[in-house]
Amino acid sequence: MIQSESHRGMKVIGIILIVYAALVATHEGEFWPFSIYPMFSQAGNPWTRAMVTDVTNLPDNELWIRTPLHQKAGTAVPVNQYGVDQIDFSNFVSKTDEWTESRINAMHTMFGAENIGNNRWMVSKVHGRMVGADSVTVEIEPLILLTEEGAFLNPTFR
Repeated sequence: MIQSESHRGMKVIGIILIVYAALVATHEGEFWPFSIYPMFSQAGNPWTRAMVTDVTNLPDNELWIRTPLHQKAGTAVPVNQYGVDQIDFSNFVSKTDEWTESRINAMHTMFGAENIGNNRWMVSKVHGRMVGADSVTVEIEPLILLTEEGAFLNPTFR
């Protein structure tokens, strides 16, 4: 009787290990209940987020130029100060591939003409990626210019 219980226990452990191996294999080495830091499973992959900067004092010929983050023109606009959730805003900007007229106008409505006032705010995609084994590069891609009159898509945007 002891051997059969021992045999049954080994069988259960074997089945658990097979299920675990299958789950880890199909989830790129990460399976939440057994992962130490699942939030880092995508480390090193390129990423895109969104940012709004006040470009009121920037000359028109420099508005649509892609720049490295350390050469950012203008000051950051705190979107939550205007009732815009940073995560929702970033998802909307970074995951939208086709900027239709209604989506561009939605961006203007999100902030409100009364909040923009006489300023010019630039909504940008911020792209980051690994360069080499130990460096990161972050680039700002201007996307939509917000003014009191409306929202304008980058003319060079594909």
